[in-house]
Amino acid sequence: MILGKKRRVGRGIHDIKVGEKLKLTEKIEDRDLLLYLGLTNDPNPIYIQHDFASQTDVQKPIVPTLMLTGIITSAISKYLPGPGSYILGQHLDFPVPVYHYETVNILLEVTEVHVEDNQITIQVNATNESGKPTVIGFVTVAAPELKDQQLTSQSLDNF
Repeated sequence: MILGKKRRVGRGIHDIKVGEKLKLTEKIEDRDLLLYLGLTNDPNPIYIQHDFASQTDVQKPIVPTLMLTGIITSAISKYLPGPGSYILGQHLDFPVPVYHYETVNILLEVTEVHVEDNQITIQVNATNESGKPTVIGFVTVAAPELKDQQLTSQSLDNF
């Protein structure tokens, strides 16, 4: 039981600086794809059927772009700026598909800090194992904004 235990909150707007970076490496595994398909009930055969995908321009099953967006969202929620932050808007392009079992390298970089609006802009650049761009764009994020920089478990009743 974790009653009364303090929880970390991400960094506030005054603690975030333009130029901060976060690098991630994610390998897309079968379990990740199956969880996504189960949660979204997305039956698109281009995600899981080799026979179908081989007849398309991508040639083999691809990773859903929403999964890639989820990896980016998770990194923002966990690290930059961290717990308590949330995405207000996004513009992401997916110029090259990501295939099953491929490793994706993601770079997030703070490009703007708007103290008065409590918002930051994070540039997103992801590449596949060959160095080709797989995700390009940006997200606008609300930084955590709490009176006390600690939460108790009572504040997190649903977790």
